[in-house]
Amino acid sequence: MDLTRARWRKSTYSGNNGGDCVEVADNVPGVVGVRDSKDPAGPALTFGPAAWRAFVGMAAAQR
Repeated sequence: MDLTRARWRKSTYSGNNGGDCVEVADNVPGVVGVRDSKDPAGPALTFGPAAWRAFVGMAAAQR
């Protein structure tokens, strides 16, 4: 999957303390990219939009 044009963003809950965060790119058609903010050149996971929505919904329900 080519994520070179992906626009990565962190959650507004992450803060700026340099902690462990993930970044998400949802501007690539048909896929959502997820990567470690400390290693932006490293590997990224990709998910289909429906799978990502299900994950976010489950995570939100656990708060």
